[in-house]
Amino acid sequence: MTQIIDRPAAQGDSPDPWDPILAEAASPAPLAPVAPATGLTMVAAINRALHDAMAADDRVLVFGEDVATLGGVFRVTEGLSETFGEDRCFDTPLAESAIIGVAVGLAIRGFTPVPEIQFDGFSYPAFDQIVSHLAKYRMRTHGDINLGVTVRIPSFGGIGAVEHHSESTESYWLHTAGLKVVVPSTPSDAYWLLRHSISSPDPVIFLEPKRRYWARELVDTSSPAPPIGRAMVRRNGTDVTVITYGGLVTTALAAADLAAEQGWSLEVVDLRSLNPLDFDTVAASVQRTGRAVVMHEGPRTLGFGAELAARISEECFYDLEAPVLRATGFDTPYPPARLEKVWLPGVDRLLDCVERAVGQP
Repeated sequence: MTQIIDRPAAQGDSPDPWDPILAEAASPAPLAPVAPATGLTMVAAINRALHDAMAADDRVLVFGEDVATLGGVFRVTEGLSETFGEDRCFDTPLAESAIIGVAVGLAIRGFTPVPEIQFDGFSYPAFDQIVSHLAKYRMRTHGDINLGVTVRIPSFGGIGAVEHHSESTESYWLHTAGLKVVVPSTPSDAYWLLRHSISSPDPVIFLEPKRRYWARELVDTSSPAPPIGRAMVRRNGTDVTVITYGGLVTTALAAADLAAEQGWSLEVVDLRSLNPLDFDTVAASVQRTGRAVVMHEGPRTLGFGAELAARISEECFYDLEAPVLRATGFDTPYPPARLEKVWLPGVDRLLDCVERAVGQP
């Protein structure tokens, strides 16, 4: 694939080929201001973010399985190949390890790759390339070379998909030093977190909650949202802090409405960025409420909620009025579509935790 792409100016023409590589890799793609947009779905917001990033910097490349001709399974990349040409948005073979391997090589040569892994469960063949190379290259080169690669992965459940299409992979990436991990919950966050990710000199795992792909809201593409590493309080409350991310933010907000009918006031914290983690916002919320429930789709054992519960207990112990509880998926393989609603944590499972936290009978 690399042979059909023109190199950026000055790449590979120096007597010392490492000089231009290092110089180009140190310059992230700019965030060029564009006209505001309104009424975008998350799919459209991600597509707009990719378009705007490619328009702002000709080093940005988009590639993956069916992303060019088809426009992606969810049509997220629709129109990019027609607009920017086959050299900048192109299809790859069905080989996830090769997709990330190509991205590593392109990043070393000064490009800004944005590869797509078609579904979360398909990321496992690329695990070695991501963990052993993408995440480690800065350390391996003593900080001389950054790999500014943003790996887009449609993730999580809630759409009734078949096996291997509804995985929660965040814990694998969070355990891997050297990777940023972000999960948008709204179209606006999807646009700006992706723009920030593409501009970052660090490798980013960008997990897109498929169940929120068709959610629509007003998106202002001219006024940047908070950057990677910032959480947001989506709803203020006084009794229990609910900490979650991605598609479950909407579930938490729905639970907060029902909880209010019972006289319980829930504060909902949307993490947005899992690494780096904005623990200051989490801690400040727990200090206000004295109680915390962590919610995520993945299995309970060693899920991200375990890390959050441990850290809250360690650093906010004297502020807690009850143990930190978790509303999660089960420690089983992801079920068939007909059992998905039973397996996924929902409003009922979250409110059960809230009831325990506030000490109701």
